[in-house]
Amino acid sequence: MTTFVASYQSEWLKTKRSLAAWLVVLGGFFIPFILFWARVLYPDKLRKEVVSPTYWEGILGQSWQFMAIFMLPMGLVLATSLLTQMEFRNNTWKQLHTTPQSYTTIFLAKLGVLLTMLFQFFVLFNLGMYLSGILPPLVRGISLPKQAFPWEVYLKTSSHFWINCLPIVGFQYLVSLQFRNFLVPLGAGIGLLLASLIGLEWEHGHWLPYSYCPYYFFSLRGAKLGTLAVDVFFKWALGYFVGFTLLSYFFYVLKKDKS
Repeated sequence: MTTFVASYQSEWLKTKRSLAAWLVVLGGFFIPFILFWARVLYPDKLRKEVVSPTYWEGILGQSWQFMAIFMLPMGLVLATSLLTQMEFRNNTWKQLHTTPQSYTTIFLAKLGVLLTMLFQFFVLFNLGMYLSGILPPLVRGISLPKQAFPWEVYLKTSSHFWINCLPIVGFQYLVSLQFRNFLVPLGAGIGLLLASLIGLEWEHGHWLPYSYCPYYFFSLRGAKLGTLAVDVFFKWALGYFVGFTLLSYFFYVLKKDKS
């Protein structure tokens, strides 16, 4: 456990000042920032929205509309590939493998950092949604919404999206560990994302591992796509994630050339 903690801390330090770290911060606040200005610039519309009993639910739906379908999957493709291929870019795989830690520890530490950064993104995004709802009325001198902020609804929604995007992390981690060329995991991720979006209305679209975030978002809007029930999405997502992670581990451990 001590070795894993030290390895995790070392991997976390590598993320500082990296492009992936900036993607987490900018991605978490990008859409809330746009929605903030949209409300500030149209005060008359804001006055009507604030008195609505579904004010916070509207913010939740608007924010995830842009995030779930494309921005979150695409951001994960980029961030996971960038972080995982850091050793390739710096030519430090051999140096890393000479340290007194097992391949398993290295593998889990890198994966743990990826999942931590994903959690960090969700925290920032939820904070951004809250601020995009509370700050515009303050800026415009409008009364604050009387409806209490529905933390439970926001956390439940985010937890579903967090699980549903895990297959993307798993697959990108798998491909990025195997190929030195950054374009390979990037191209594979974009290709699977486009295929999943195209296949949303296919009755077996849930077989496509990048489809679960869009599926879940449309289910929140009451749309029925494919044949898979909403409460089964996360089971498929977890299954894909576990499968990709196990494949990634065995390919990494058994890979002859780890440089």
